[in-house]
Amino acid sequence: MKIGLIPANRGFFSDVLAAKMRTETIAAMQKAGIEVIVPSEDMTKIGCVETYDEALKAGRLFRDEDVKGIIVAAVNFGDEQAVAFTIKTAALDVPILIFGCQEEEVLKPTTDRRDSFCGLLSIGEALRQIGVKYTVARVPICYPRDETFQEELHRFVAVCRVVNGIKNARYGQVGARPDAFWTCRVNEKSLQQLGVTTVTLDLSEAIKAVLEMDPAAPEVKEIEQQIRNYCDTSAAPEATVNKMARFEVFLRKFIEDHKLDGLAIQCWTSFQANLGMCACSTMGRLDEERIPCACESDILGTLSMHALVLAADSPAALADWNNLHNEDPELVNLWHCGVFPASMAKTPPKLGIQEIISHNIGKDNAWGAIEFEVKEGPVTLLRATQDVDGSHKAVIVAGNVESTNAKTFGAYGWVRIKNLTRLYRDILVRNFPHHVGFTRGVVEDILWESFGNYLGFKVYALDQSVPGMWTPEPPFPPR
Repeated sequence: MKIGLIPANRGFFSDVLAAKMRTETIAAMQKAGIEVIVPSEDMTKIGCVETYDEALKAGRLFRDEDVKGIIVAAVNFGDEQAVAFTIKTAALDVPILIFGCQEEEVLKPTTDRRDSFCGLLSIGEALRQIGVKYTVARVPICYPRDETFQEELHRFVAVCRVVNGIKNARYGQVGARPDAFWTCRVNEKSLQQLGVTTVTLDLSEAIKAVLEMDPAAPEVKEIEQQIRNYCDTSAAPEATVNKMARFEVFLRKFIEDHKLDGLAIQCWTSFQANLGMCACSTMGRLDEERIPCACESDILGTLSMHALVLAADSPAALADWNNLHNEDPELVNLWHCGVFPASMAKTPPKLGIQEIISHNIGKDNAWGAIEFEVKEGPVTLLRATQDVDGSHKAVIVAGNVESTNAKTFGAYGWVRIKNLTRLYRDILVRNFPHHVGFTRGVVEDILWESFGNYLGFKVYALDQSVPGMWTPEPPFPPR
């Protein structure tokens, strides 16, 4: 990822020390895998930014290189106007991280000083005055060589992935939502204001393409073999596995043709009535490749999954807030019929029947769900949704998958969530739907920063343990 660096200098201070911290910051960014875009020593004095003219040069450089984020390093007190004009000139509306560099030693009268502790406050105030949002490093004054700064860089890159990814997202909607699911309604015009484009496709076009596709085509046979390697298909009819492969070939072409970042699919009941199969396995396989696929044409579910993929850099799933454990009020079953990516599996994934829907459409038409239990470990849950006025909000939850005595069919995991009853009442009162995205790992802080600071969402969470980070609105008190 290309990230612009503004080494903010002020001429009252040592150029030697400023250049040292510029070099150290570049090295730290490169160590984190970042492509650093920074003024050269030929472009500005010592490659830092101090004057208005230098700010214009740096801003144009960032704009020409289309950087996806900007880091402001107060290599000493720094010139706040130079920082502000660089960002205004770039005009990129990307995440911005600010930090200051620590003194070389404990201060003495003879010490060459930086005073970045003071200067960073001035930089933050200047950015506020021009209406620019920014992220403050967890350890705002540090040496770039510190390990904590490496962690900060990785977090910031993840924030840049989420913000840039959501603002430029393209989601395919294959089929209308099932009529019974008002919970999956969406305001596309409001989404477009956020930057998200929805590309719609009538389900009949997908069904027609699958039925007309040659079952023996090489690309179909290749995907069919991949499905058999992906999960245990021994109990499934061969003809059904072949239809799944044809559907996947069609979806992959749809994704490629329209440059899509994710899908929302009307997975029942027209699918079963007209194709005699479920879409679950195909959706799970695309989830595995970090192409999020939401059930029931839930576009905002797709957005939730996409943000999780970008934050964690790993696959995400969409689940129902399905069931409360009878013996433990802090255990919830995250379940869906069989669309989770197989990398989440604790038990061997196997191709089965969607048990609930089979009662109405018959077992022969319900093959396609991939069944397994999710393996233990920390997970992050996210649900983005819209209010009736078109504004956006999100709830972010930390949890941990545990092994329990409760078992069921489909794909599922029992997740421990602290104060689950309070959270459940909160999401009911704040009007969040029954679908929630989740991914393995701990990325709540990345999502809080991305949605609450940069994307303009109202964000809710039960608690926040990191002082100085952007803090979500607290939940309603118990009643």
